[in-house]
Amino acid sequence: MASKAAPSCRLVFCLLISAAVLRPGLGWYTVNSAYGDTIIMPCRVDVPQNLMFGKWKYEKPDGSPVFIAFRSSTKKSVQYDDVPEYKDRLSLSENYTLSISNARISDEKRFVCMLVTEDDVFEAPTVVKVFKQPSKPEIVSKAPFLETDQLKKLGECISKDSYPDGNITWYRNGKVLQPLEGAVVIIFRKQMDPVTQLYTMTSSLEYKTSKADIQMPFTCSVTYYGPSGQKTVYSEQAVFDIYYPTEQVTIQVLPSKNAIKEGDNITLKCLGNGNPPPEEFLFYLPGQPEGIRSSNTYTLTDVKRNATGDYKCSLVDKKSMIASAAITVHYLDLSLNPSGEVTKQIGDALPVSCTISASRNATVVWMKDNIKLRSSPSFSSLHYQDAGNYVCETALQEVEGLKKRESLTLIVEGKPQIKMTKKTDPSGLSKTIICHVEGFPKPAIQWTITGSGSVINQTEESPYINGRYYSKIIISPEENVTLTCTAENQLERTVNSLNVSANENKEKVNDQAKLIVGIVVGLLLAALVAGVVYWLYMKKSKTASKHVNKDLGNMEENKKLEENSHKTEA
Repeated sequence: MASKAAPSCRLVFCLLISAAVLRPGLGWYTVNSAYGDTIIMPCRVDVPQNLMFGKWKYEKPDGSPVFIAFRSSTKKSVQYDDVPEYKDRLSLSENYTLSISNARISDEKRFVCMLVTEDDVFEAPTVVKVFKQPSKPEIVSKAPFLETDQLKKLGECISKDSYPDGNITWYRNGKVLQPLEGAVVIIFRKQMDPVTQLYTMTSSLEYKTSKADIQMPFTCSVTYYGPSGQKTVYSEQAVFDIYYPTEQVTIQVLPSKNAIKEGDNITLKCLGNGNPPPEEFLFYLPGQPEGIRSSNTYTLTDVKRNATGDYKCSLVDKKSMIASAAITVHYLDLSLNPSGEVTKQIGDALPVSCTISASRNATVVWMKDNIKLRSSPSFSSLHYQDAGNYVCETALQEVEGLKKRESLTLIVEGKPQIKMTKKTDPSGLSKTIICHVEGFPKPAIQWTITGSGSVINQTEESPYINGRYYSKIIISPEENVTLTCTAENQLERTVNSLNVSANENKEKVNDQAKLIVGIVVGLLLAALVAGVVYWLYMKKSKTASKHVNKDLGNMEENKKLEENSHKTEA
C-alpha cells in the first residue's frame, strides 16, 4: 500500500505547485466587507465525491501563493498555517467556507479556494474589498471673524479614518462653493496612516466675504464609498462674524426729544452701523464749531432753555459722516399779579392777571376754593362773596411733569352795615325784630331794650355766609319800647334802633274782644228766632189736623147713602 500511496502524494504535490485549473463558469467573485466586520467567503465549488482535502490561499502582489487553511475530508480536522496577520482570525467550515474576523484594510487580497482529488484540483477565486466609513466632517481652525472685501481663510474641514479616501465639498447656505479666482480658494489634502492604512482628508477654504454673508451658514461634507455604494456625511453649520465698515451715523436723544424740559439731563447717543460699531465719536454742541471727543454717549445735566438747538455727532476719523438732531428744551413761566394774601375793602376794584410764557401753547385753569372757574376772575367792585383762595394753574400737555401754579388769597373787608325789620305775629301778641348785619371780619351783634316787656327768644342767629348774617328777637311789649342793635368788628362799631309801640297790641286785643261779644250776641238772637218759629209751626199743625178728621166723617156717610140707593133700585 505504501508503494501505491507514494505516487498519489507525488501527484497531489505536483498539482498544488503547478498552475491552477480554473473551471469554466467560475468568474471573479467579490466580497465587500465593512472595516471590523467578519469577511465570509464561500468556496463556490461543488465538493467532488473523491475529495481528499480542501485548502485556502491568498496571492501576494507578485503572484506567489500563501496557504492559510487546510481541511481533510476524511479526518474532518482543520489546520491553519502559521501566518501572523491571520492568527486567531480564521475559521473554515465543513463546506469549506472561509471566515476572517475583524476585517482590516490589509485583507484586500485575492483569495482562492482549492478542492483537491487524486486526479485534479478545483479552484474558485474571491476578491475581498474592505470599506471604512469616515468620521463626521468637522470645521476646525475657524476664523474669529471675516472682513468684507478681503480674501481670508475661513477654516478647515477635516474627516478622519476613511477607506478608501473620500472627497470634501464646501457649502454656503446649502449651495456648493466652487473655486473662483480671488474669491473662493479650496485646497484639498489627504494622508494615509501607515499602520491602519486609513485616510484623513482635509480641505481648507479661503473666502472673500460681503455683507450678504451676515448670518449665512457654512457647512462641508465628505463623500465616500461603502459596501452598499456612495454615501455623504455633512458637518454642523458654522456662522461667522462679519466685520464691515460704518456707512451711516445716527444720533439718539434720551429722553425723547419731544419731552425735554428745563432741569432735565440729556444724553446724546451716537451709533454707527458698522461691525464692530465705532467706540468713539465727536459731539458738536450748538454754537461750538469744535467737536468734543467722547465714547458713544455724551450727557448734559440740568439743561436750560438756551440749550435749544441742533446737536451733531460724527466719526473721529471721518468727520464728513455726521448726524444731527434738533432739541427743544421746553419751559413754562407763570406770573400771577397780585399773589399771596391780599386784603381789599368792599366795593374796591381789583385787577387780576395771570401771565404765561412757554415754549408752546399752554393750557390755563382757574380754581376758586378747589372749584374750577369758567373764566378768569375780574373784580370791578368787590363783594364779600368774592373772597376766597384763587389758583392759576398752567401746563404743557405734551411734556410730562411741566406745570406751574400760583395762588391768591383774597380777603374782602367791610364796616358793619345794619338793617332792622319788624314782623308782627298773626295773633298780634308778639313781634319779631330782625337785625340784618353785613361786614367782615364778622361783626358781633348785641341787643339793647329800653322799656318793659317780655322777651320770648332773646337771640337767634343765622349762619354767617358771604359776610352776612342776622340776629332776631321776639318781644311782647307792655308799653312802648326801643330796641337797639349794635354790630361791631375790628373796623367800626355801628348802632341802629327801632321803636315798638304797645298801643297796637291793645287796640288789636280790644277789637278781638268786641268781635267775640258780637258773635255771641248774634248766636243768642238766632237761637231765639228759631224757637219762635218752631212754636208757631207746631200750633198751626194741630188746627189743620182737626179739619181733616171732619172731612173724613162726611165722606163715610155719603158712601153709605149711595149703597142703600142701589139696593132699592134692584
